[in-house]
Amino acid sequence: MNNPPKATRFRVRRVEAPPAPAPAGAPQSDLPFAPAPEDDGFGGLKLDAGPVAPASPPDMDAALAAIRTEGLSARQLRLARRIALRHGIDATSDEEAVFLLRRKGIDPFQRENILGLVEESAVPSAPAAGSASEKSGGKAVVPAGPMKLPSTQVLSENDRARAIIEMQRDIVRRRRRNFTLLMMRLAFFVLLPTFFAGWYFYKLATPFYATKSEFQIQQSESAGGIGANFLKGTTFANSQDAIAVQGYLQSREAMLRLDESLGYKDHFSQSFVDPLQRLEPGATNEAAYKLYKRNVKIAYDPTEGIVKMEVSAVDPATSQKYSEALLKFAEEQVDNLTHRVREDQMKGARESYADAETKVKEAEQKVLDLQTRLGVLDPKAETTLVMTQVAELEGQLRLKELELSQLLDNAKPNQARVDGVKGDMTRIQGQIDSLRASMTQDENSTLSLAQITGQLRIAETELQTRQLMLSKALEQQESARIEANRQVRYLSVSVAPVAPDEPTYPRAFEDTALAFLVFAGIYLMMSLTASILREQVTA
Repeated sequence: MNNPPKATRFRVRRVEAPPAPAPAGAPQSDLPFAPAPEDDGFGGLKLDAGPVAPASPPDMDAALAAIRTEGLSARQLRLARRIALRHGIDATSDEEAVFLLRRKGIDPFQRENILGLVEESAVPSAPAAGSASEKSGGKAVVPAGPMKLPSTQVLSENDRARAIIEMQRDIVRRRRRNFTLLMMRLAFFVLLPTFFAGWYFYKLATPFYATKSEFQIQQSESAGGIGANFLKGTTFANSQDAIAVQGYLQSREAMLRLDESLGYKDHFSQSFVDPLQRLEPGATNEAAYKLYKRNVKIAYDPTEGIVKMEVSAVDPATSQKYSEALLKFAEEQVDNLTHRVREDQMKGARESYADAETKVKEAEQKVLDLQTRLGVLDPKAETTLVMTQVAELEGQLRLKELELSQLLDNAKPNQARVDGVKGDMTRIQGQIDSLRASMTQDENSTLSLAQITGQLRIAETELQTRQLMLSKALEQQESARIEANRQVRYLSVSVAPVAPDEPTYPRAFEDTALAFLVFAGIYLMMSLTASILREQVTA
């Protein structure tokens, strides 16, 4: 945009001029004041430097042609027309409005003029002095009263540079003010709490000694096949037991056992412990448990299958005692995890073996009673002995029969010898019949040897069966014992608890840095939330 031509500066003073008489027959205006046709648009204001001669038509045409060559947009031309109406300038075209405004020393595209026009259009008001001119019969009618004259000041390059510098300084001042407010908020919400936290960690916090230890849960060697050894050697074999032990050591039961055995509450109720970590005398179990969870840290590493434990106390010796006691509690808990399974497995085997052993004793006693009552030690041996005697007598009977046959073969046998042989045969046959009868019926006609043998065989067979069942029960009991031994878990301490010689906590620098990050994060979240809410409210 080309610079407007420089206008002459005027000093304005008010001069009262009598109103010109209206010509005859002219329509009367409703306004209290109507300028004369030769009025210059300034009412009663006169210029000491003398009136400015209006531009000749050739000069105006040249100026308008120059304005058209500037390439002003339609929006800029409409804006200039509105500013001209605001200053009471009646122009027949937009280019003429630009020309007349520049002749009066007004830049229609200056920021202040545009802002004033926007403010007047945004706030409607009643017609007042200095409003736009009204047309009446082709003449501009100016209302009566004091008029707000447009500024005749034209900004020079120095004034414009000075205004830009002032704007820059104002921006710098606002930035400094905002930066100062930001620093004050950061100091109040972040730095001050961090300072108090660091002061507590460095000056007030009671030093704590932490004893570290590591242990793992192991299972006895298994003698099973591939299926039994599938998970052997992996961290998943005993992961459930390790997690169970970890949960037990972090439970209230472990804290109560530690308090009963070593006085956990009394140790942290001592007067020299700082107020944030001290237990009040007679503190509840919940308060002690909260402190217990902070001072006893247990972690399970699934990749290695190792449980890591860290126990903190006010002095190193007590810390070591607490760690050793917790390891003892953990070992008892590991043993109790499979105690019921092992007892259930062994209970049935023991009962079966005891029953089989009782039945064997009863069978043995029955055999002994039969042998004592019947007077037979071994029915098989008795039967063998009787059968041997019968066989010998039958042999003698066969010899006597041969001898009798030999005697009878003679023509005139000796009757005395024949009768003697026959008598011997009769006596031998009687003995044979007696022996055979003794095997089926005893002398008292109560039980025969066969019956005695049968009863003893039944009793012995039952005894053998009970002995076999006892043997099977013994094998079952041994198998149950082996299986129960497989269920046994052992707590193996890989890192024994050793009391430290320097305080482990507090870690003043790390804790202070952590407090700073926490407070800074809280402030950042609050600031973002407030900014979002402010934007939503003002949208």
